[in-house]
Amino acid sequence: MILNIAAYHFVRIDAPRALADALYARADAAGLRGTILVAPEGLNLFLAGAPDALVGFLDTLREDARFAGLQVKESHSEAMPFGRLKAKVKAEIITFRHAGTAPLDRPRAPAVAPRDLARWLDQGHDDAGRPVVLLDTRNEEEVGHGSFAGALTLPITDFTQLPDALAPHRPALAEATVVSFCTGGVRCEKAALWMHDTGMDNVLQLEGGILGYFEHVGGRHYDGACFVFDDRVALRPDLSPIAASAQD
Repeated sequence: MILNIAAYHFVRIDAPRALADALYARADAAGLRGTILVAPEGLNLFLAGAPDALVGFLDTLREDARFAGLQVKESHSEAMPFGRLKAKVKAEIITFRHAGTAPLDRPRAPAVAPRDLARWLDQGHDDAGRPVVLLDTRNEEEVGHGSFAGALTLPITDFTQLPDALAPHRPALAEATVVSFCTGGVRCEKAALWMHDTGMDNVLQLEGGILGYFEHVGGRHYDGACFVFDDRVALRPDLSPIAASAQD
């Protein structure tokens, strides 16, 4: 059985190339595959391997005080979903091209926990009685595999297109509690901070993204699967890969 993890962490990194090289060497020695993304604003990981080896890699990473609070989403697969190990240095851990959308010298965007969101959707409003609008910050290909029922989805192929695509919807969202979501949390966190900066103070991010919601809630209020960027293609709400059924 292969353990798969997705994790990101916003923290200032002064020497991203050196960190990327060190993490690559450590992951390679542990037999891991996947992608390590390092930027001055933080770290983004998509890794898979033998459970003991991957847990050991994460334990060592958390010994660095910068990553002690790293939160990880886990799933399992029968086969290795990555062909090789890569370590990249980028300007952002997810490209958005809007300054100040990483919570380094500012607080994180307000968040709602998966179980609280499910309860709001059950009752049809948040705890203040406001309607809840779910905003999908992913691209059209990802949305094609599944999304929350009734979510606002945008005709984008790249995350950088979100501001322009959202513009015509902003007036209609003014009286709602808007919950931004994505696969694992990094895009909806950046989007929520940008929306706050541009006058939308009624926006929350879904803590842990769709994968966190699946882990804590399952598929309630969600239609379909969640696209992931590896050979599993997408994950069902029980975190099993849809690619497995296609190969049976």
